[in-house]
Amino acid sequence: MTTSGQQTQQVAINAVVDAVTRRITERSKSLRAEYLTRLEQLRNRGPRRASLSCANQAHANAAADSNTKIWLNQAQKPNIGIVTAYNDMLSAHQPYATYPDQIKEAALRFNATAQVAGGVPAMCDGVTQGRPGMELSLFSRDVIAQATAIALSHDAFDATLCLGICDKIVPGLLIGALAFGHLPTVFIPAGPMGSGLSNKEKAAVRERYAQGKATKEELLAAESAAYHSAGTCTFYGTANSNQMLLEAMGLHLPGAAFVHPSDPLRHALTNAAVEQVLKLTEAGGDYRPIGHVVNEKTIVNAVIALLATGGSTNHTIHWIAVARAAGILIDWQDFDELSSVIPLLTRVYPNGTADVNAFEDAGGPTFVIRELLSQGLMHADVMTIFGDQGLASHTTRPELKDGKVAFVAHPEKSSDPAVVRNVDEPFAATGGLRLLQGNLGRAIVKASAVPEEAWIVRAPAKVFESQDALVNAYKAGQLNQDFVAVVIFQGPQANGMPELHHFTPVLGSLMSAGYKVALVTDGRMSGASGKVPAALHVSPEVAQGGPLGKVRDGDMIELNVHTGELRALVDDAVWASRTNPIISIDSSYGYGRDLFVAQRRVVTSPEQGASTLFI
Repeated sequence: MTTSGQQTQQVAINAVVDAVTRRITERSKSLRAEYLTRLEQLRNRGPRRASLSCANQAHANAAADSNTKIWLNQAQKPNIGIVTAYNDMLSAHQPYATYPDQIKEAALRFNATAQVAGGVPAMCDGVTQGRPGMELSLFSRDVIAQATAIALSHDAFDATLCLGICDKIVPGLLIGALAFGHLPTVFIPAGPMGSGLSNKEKAAVRERYAQGKATKEELLAAESAAYHSAGTCTFYGTANSNQMLLEAMGLHLPGAAFVHPSDPLRHALTNAAVEQVLKLTEAGGDYRPIGHVVNEKTIVNAVIALLATGGSTNHTIHWIAVARAAGILIDWQDFDELSSVIPLLTRVYPNGTADVNAFEDAGGPTFVIRELLSQGLMHADVMTIFGDQGLASHTTRPELKDGKVAFVAHPEKSSDPAVVRNVDEPFAATGGLRLLQGNLGRAIVKASAVPEEAWIVRAPAKVFESQDALVNAYKAGQLNQDFVAVVIFQGPQANGMPELHHFTPVLGSLMSAGYKVALVTDGRMSGASGKVPAALHVSPEVAQGGPLGKVRDGDMIELNVHTGELRALVDDAVWASRTNPIISIDSSYGYGRDLFVAQRRVVTSPEQGASTLFI
């Protein structure tokens, strides 16, 4: 690997970014200290295999090919544990089928070995949308974290390579890897599919289908034209937001996120990741364990990257859990205060019409990082997995030169200012997420996806206890008016907190017809939430007695993104006299959901990461 190009000059950190970071550091002091103490206790200053007994080693080496076994039996060379989320149901993960063999071959060239430590489950939210399986989606993150820990529990590895991209998978892998914080860890992406039918055209067909104006055959043709090959889906949802955040945390090689699976550069970047992670082992002489790479400043950088790009609302849940895994405590107030000073630098669907390929072509994640660093809007003084300039090492883009990866400087200006902009001419002065509060609880809204004229909605409530109930009301012609859809019993304790995209085309269609429409729910929508103003993750959830359960049909609801208010305009005495309904849906059985009853009983609130691991 070679590098070239400008060094980003370090400037004073923004006062709000600094204040939020200091508050997080103080809040986390005790927990973080415990985490770092445990990390140091787990550190073993030498190859991990050397500490295994002969019987342990024989078991670990038994299935290796003869060439690899020679190296493994010496137990003096670093050994990489590969944790893979491969399956060929997920288009994003299908390319990973060949990665372990490639990684093993590369490791031998660098005088090391590699083994698949384990696989983790990886469900496709696109397949389970609106179906019972989606109720397992959020909990799958913690299962992935646990599976990662099981894979690494053999204690036979000196470094970790994580193969994962999509929604709950990256946060789960990251939480699991942080439990082994003494190991250097690098994430290897596989890249997006090529651009197909535009997201705008796809959404239009969905709305026409919801209105009965398009056939199922037309809808399937549109969906198939949008999702058409191996690689990540090309809209800027949770999967691609994952990649942006990993780049901002310095856990990828710079610019690795959005190189296509079939691009020769993709193959070269995977080899380079093997070489790099070996440098970070104790034998490599530049020891950088993931528990040191991920600190308070790194977490703040991830949140800032989310805000600057209008990323997925899911990460207001996931990154709270990720931070907690590193002994760091963050909350929605931190997101909100950072959002007040972080400019929006991208317009990628659903925050615009472009897809991630256009985002990459216009500059991509490393361009955004460079721009934010130039104004002190990110912490530059952090450890990353690459380079010796802190986060500034992640402001160049990769190219293939003579068969090897070279990192070169970006142009000074974005190549497409309709998609990515320089920091001095942003799309908006503030970030894409906002905290809403009031007598209905606390919630998150993705303001960057919503037209500003829709930032204030005051309309009567229509209360539903399921996605199907709302869709059925639409089909019956009962929703042709201004209203706020209040969808309850959608939190993690009630039904696992599935994403609620089943009725997104319905609400979008009503909004396109000229009605003032909004959504308020204790459920979630992810990064594809679209143009409808939506107060998501309302906490506490109704199943825990949250006040959203007091709303009745006809109550006036006010959602105001400008002021951050979310309230029912109901007389105080009347409000106090109301009680919550008893949950009437039974989603505990069938499709494996009965195996997750215990998780529903102990899961924390969304603002605490909706976690079953840290309780």
